[in-house]
Amino acid sequence: MRQLKPHEKKLAKKVNFLEWKREGGHRENEITYRYHMGSRDDYKKYSGLCRMVQKLTSIVKQMDPADPYRIQMTDMLLEKLYNMGVIPTRKSLALTDKISVSSFCRRRLSTVLVHLKFAEHHKEAVTYIEQGHIRVGPDTITDPAFLVTRNMEDFITWVDSSKIKRKVLQYNDKLDDYDMIA
Repeated sequence: MRQLKPHEKKLAKKVNFLEWKREGGHRENEITYRYHMGSRDDYKKYSGLCRMVQKLTSIVKQMDPADPYRIQMTDMLLEKLYNMGVIPTRKSLALTDKISVSSFCRRRLSTVLVHLKFAEHHKEAVTYIEQGHIRVGPDTITDPAFLVTRNMEDFITWVDSSKIKRKVLQYNDKLDDYDMIA
């Protein structure tokens, strides 16, 4: 690589190559690390979803409050976001303005596993999922980014052939019952 000319050196001093304005600080790295996401792509997709929801909310808010179409669209949007688990209640359209990437990350399978005490840490939960120890309903899930809705949350269990399930049952002194069934 060639040496920089004096005017290029002067310009290079004024540019921070580590932190860019459009990145908004280190928020992306913090969220990616906290929820143990594999790549930046997940963050970008969740960010895009947040922008779309906020844009849709602003369009709906511009309509007349008594318009039946606005009422219907508001109810549909709130119902969808509530069922996904992204917002806590269906009461107000103001909740959709507060949606962030973290709202979607809290519904990832790995995060729900930590919340339900299947694993102590996100990294451990991701390992269990990738190794095929977890199922949601009848399906074995191997993608830690799988979004769990409120309805599916009750159907998260260990796979029947999982050694971890066997160890948990053995610890809880229920292995004899499990051996009779299997």
